[in-house]
Amino acid sequence: MKKIHSLLIVFTLLFCLSCGKILEEHPQSQIVPSFFNSASGVLGGIAGVYNEIRGQWGTEGFSSEMQAGTDEFIQGASSGGGPVHTFNGLNSTNFGSAWAAAFTSINTINGVLKFGQNIDLPEATKKQYLAQAKFLRAFWYFYLVQTWGDVPLHTEFITLPSQSAKRDPAAEVYKLIIQDFTDAAADLPDKPTAPFLGKAATKPAALFFLAKAYLTRGWLTNSQADFAEAAKISSEIIANKGTYGLDLWQDFGDAFVPANDYGKETLFVSDHSNDAKYGYYRLGQGESGGFANNLTPWFTNWNYPNNSGINSFVNASGVLVNSGTSGMIRDSYYGRPYQRLRPNSVKQTSGVNAGKNYFLDQAFVKRDIDSRFMNTFYTVYISNTAVTNTANAANNKRGIGYTMQVGVDTAVLITDYEVVGAPQFNGTRPFKGIIAPPSLWKADLYPAIKKHMDPSRGSNFNDPSTRPVVITRFSEVYLVGAEAYLQSGNKAKAAELLNVVRQRAAYRKTNTAAQNAAAAAAMTITADEVTVDFILDERSREFFGEWMRFQDLVRTKSLVRRIQAWNNEAAPYVKDFHMLRPIPQSQIDRTVEGPAFTQNTGY
Repeated sequence: MKKIHSLLIVFTLLFCLSCGKILEEHPQSQIVPSFFNSASGVLGGIAGVYNEIRGQWGTEGFSSEMQAGTDEFIQGASSGGGPVHTFNGLNSTNFGSAWAAAFTSINTINGVLKFGQNIDLPEATKKQYLAQAKFLRAFWYFYLVQTWGDVPLHTEFITLPSQSAKRDPAAEVYKLIIQDFTDAAADLPDKPTAPFLGKAATKPAALFFLAKAYLTRGWLTNSQADFAEAAKISSEIIANKGTYGLDLWQDFGDAFVPANDYGKETLFVSDHSNDAKYGYYRLGQGESGGFANNLTPWFTNWNYPNNSGINSFVNASGVLVNSGTSGMIRDSYYGRPYQRLRPNSVKQTSGVNAGKNYFLDQAFVKRDIDSRFMNTFYTVYISNTAVTNTANAANNKRGIGYTMQVGVDTAVLITDYEVVGAPQFNGTRPFKGIIAPPSLWKADLYPAIKKHMDPSRGSNFNDPSTRPVVITRFSEVYLVGAEAYLQSGNKAKAAELLNVVRQRAAYRKTNTAAQNAAAAAAMTITADEVTVDFILDERSREFFGEWMRFQDLVRTKSLVRRIQAWNNEAAPYVKDFHMLRPIPQSQIDRTVEGPAFTQNTGY
């Protein structure tokens, strides 16, 4: 039996369940073999691992690790600086929030798989429980191998602590991942089935991650067989979407309506709840930091209460200066102003992209017909506080006085084009609020992501979101399939899959049928247009802010190239070795028996 590494000396698992949609269970504080000798113990182990996912996806540090320092994002005003954004000084002490959680989860699952074979349940039910366990082990190992490469591979339940550990080859880890996802897909139900309701693992979810694992390994080893398998599985999922109850919403924006969180486009989620018996949610406490709460809505929010002064003006250096009473106060609809990440709208000063920025000039370049920009970002902030402005107020250049009408007047208009007279005029017409075109965007004022917003919290607007974190959507099946077909040499099929997603993006409810048809035609691409970079840009349009970007760039071996082309902050520092993250120093320090635990090259 392989010994587990030293971080896992204590087998503590807090069974603060991911949500009632999965199951209810009494909290337990420690795992012992006898715990798994009953159906409730096995179920509790599975629920505890779902909770460990909840403790990462949607939380602050993990979200930054998955998205910061890419072509999509640069630092917001309150990023706190830090190497994860720039790679400057990134080392073994400032990365790795999920390392211990992943291995704790894997060991729990190994206990489920070992003892769950003998629990007294109908065979079909037992198969579903064990399939959930296989899925979760593969899910965590897939994250680990993409992040760190060679990692300890454990398939047995470990009850004796050890201070020795070793890294196993990524090739062996991928074998287990592919086998586990394959086994899980064979026994999981087509649709969510009690007690794993909501959008826990199902057959299509396992198949999707299996396809993505093949695709990722294919890039790593240049395996045409892996690319072909990823392409085939993706097409099979799409062909059977009716059986699985999956499909795309006609309108891209409908994928992010809270009522549709568990709808037909959602493939796999991490649930959240404000029910105290599930653990971390404390009403009115404004949770932040390391709690297993969904804070996703807030990370890209600019500080609209403090930077929407009604008489803001442009100084001699061309910088927007906040002035006057704010036209906005904090509320649940617009969310908490965290300012951790902002879209990368800084223009390049040299190279082939000189004068262009990634956000508007490369990713969301067809904003007139592609609805995804409009549905992803806030651009209009309607006044939520009554403000009176006098004609002679300091820095009021409009020459008029007025009162902002709550719920009617626009306090801030963030445009994706330049506006003459901004911020106080639209051309020659006075504007009651302020207008912020791209030339005035900065670290504390920029388009914020709205698709994750959660206005349901009412007066407790500082509380975390209870929306599920949607880890993947059905549209990603098309994008993974397109990438796999491209790598397999079938650009025509890749274009066909991309066009499904792109033509959906052209649809707007406000268009006539003829307008939607014309927009879909304008969004249609040919096989000759399909490249890896085109697919990466398409993934930006479709999945901006959905915890995928760093892995996308690493998988396609595009990290350094794309960052140097688009991200001025990180370009001077990013190196090839950053494709793998640094092993946490705590792991290295605590491996004191046997050979030392090796660090990834460059750190």
